[in-house]
Amino acid sequence: MESPLLDDYSGDHHFQLIGPDGDYRRIRGLKEWWAVFWIESAKLWEIGGPIAFNIICQYGLYAITVAFCGHLGATELSAVSVAQTVIGIFAFGFMIGMGSALETLCGQAFGAGQVHMLGVYTQRSMIILLLSTFLLLPIYIFATPILKLLGQDHEIAVVAGRFAMLTIPELYSLSINIPTSKFLQAQSKVGVLAWIGFVALVVHALLLWLFIFVFNWGLAGAAISFNLVGWANAIAQFVYVVVWCKDGWKGWSWSAFSDIWAFVRLSIESAVMLCLETWYMMSIIILTGHLKDAVIAVGSLSICINVDGFEAMFFIGVNAAISVRVSNELGLGRARATKYSVYVTVFQSLLIGIVCMIVVLAVRNHLAILFTNSKVLQRAVADLAWLLGITMLLNSVQPVISGVAIGGGWQGLVAYINLGSYYVFGIPLGYVLGYVANLGVMGLWGGMIAGLALQTLLLSVVLYRIDWNKEVEQTTERMRKWGGQHIETEKTAGPQSPKGLRAKIYA
Repeated sequence: MESPLLDDYSGDHHFQLIGPDGDYRRIRGLKEWWAVFWIESAKLWEIGGPIAFNIICQYGLYAITVAFCGHLGATELSAVSVAQTVIGIFAFGFMIGMGSALETLCGQAFGAGQVHMLGVYTQRSMIILLLSTFLLLPIYIFATPILKLLGQDHEIAVVAGRFAMLTIPELYSLSINIPTSKFLQAQSKVGVLAWIGFVALVVHALLLWLFIFVFNWGLAGAAISFNLVGWANAIAQFVYVVVWCKDGWKGWSWSAFSDIWAFVRLSIESAVMLCLETWYMMSIIILTGHLKDAVIAVGSLSICINVDGFEAMFFIGVNAAISVRVSNELGLGRARATKYSVYVTVFQSLLIGIVCMIVVLAVRNHLAILFTNSKVLQRAVADLAWLLGITMLLNSVQPVISGVAIGGGWQGLVAYINLGSYYVFGIPLGYVLGYVANLGVMGLWGGMIAGLALQTLLLSVVLYRIDWNKEVEQTTERMRKWGGQHIETEKTAGPQSPKGLRAKIYA
């Protein structure tokens, strides 16, 4: 959908931003940059706002589970935090990474006008994600011995393992939830995602209160609610796709099984890229479990990570939005529109990160109240607030650049950058500061912030050096290679491509 602002400016003969090919003209002067800023902002938040809200609601299912269980006691708080962060987020990160290949292909196919292929790609992704759940199943089944092997406190590991086992049904709901989300995002049909996510969050909160405090089912009640809401969310999205998206969903097709290996390779690259990011913060929980007074250390850090998680989930929404914008514009062959949308998004995200950091520092003494009644934990969280603020600032830019990578299809390069920045540099430095220099949680987190800063710097350099015209030229080849389809190009009279070419895909 084009912005009304875009129509206004493109119709002004004295101030034309849009050329006959549908792409921006070369921008000169502050007035034209200001116009582009508002046009791209409107497009970004039209897509990104509902996506961000939906993902925050999805994350809220994890966070409010921790919050409700935290009022049962410090051990329950730490155990559920470990189960959700180490086991749940580990699995969620892997699954959403495997599903991000769909984000690249659906976005570029939609931009190229091949809407009928979205259903085939989505079915292919469902197959791959369903198989992935069986690979993750042993992690849930053997959660307690795994956590003990990683050095977690015995009591925390036992309770966390029991809770992880009870949430296995929710894992399988992700094989439907994630592909249907990507299907809708690629077409900017994101309003329904926001409503479904909001209803799911409200229902989960009510069920948690009912099962934990009225029926006195404790952690088992929290797990039951988590499973029910996860599946209700997935089924609601699937029904909407099948019933109301007939242009993209043409029914079940055997084409979903053809040339599936190319799709698997892109899925694995996407999973490695995102998992290295997701598991990075998870690893600090594991390292913290080795410190003295592990219950307080893990509990305070878990609260900080849950607070940071809300901002991170918001920017994952922005990540998805810029991924849709980049993939759609590349599919349409618009190099400048792609570039300008990226620059505007990075700038706005940085400003939001600064605001989040200021807010966290201003309310640092009250951050933990929603999660615990313990004054000791509340003071420990306040002491960590400045590290939380810096993390939130860095996390405002990094997901945006990752979204650009997903939209463009260069997940492999970002995976190598993540591996070096996080696991070769950040974690070893955190270990040295935390254990050798005896700085404890602050040392661990400080070293990992250094790794995050290095990764953001390297990704910024990569972003600066991108040749967007070359990326446009490579889009058709990527769709042929990863989509497993036969592709030709044909002359078009319309503005779909700056060179008058448009991809034509045959199943």
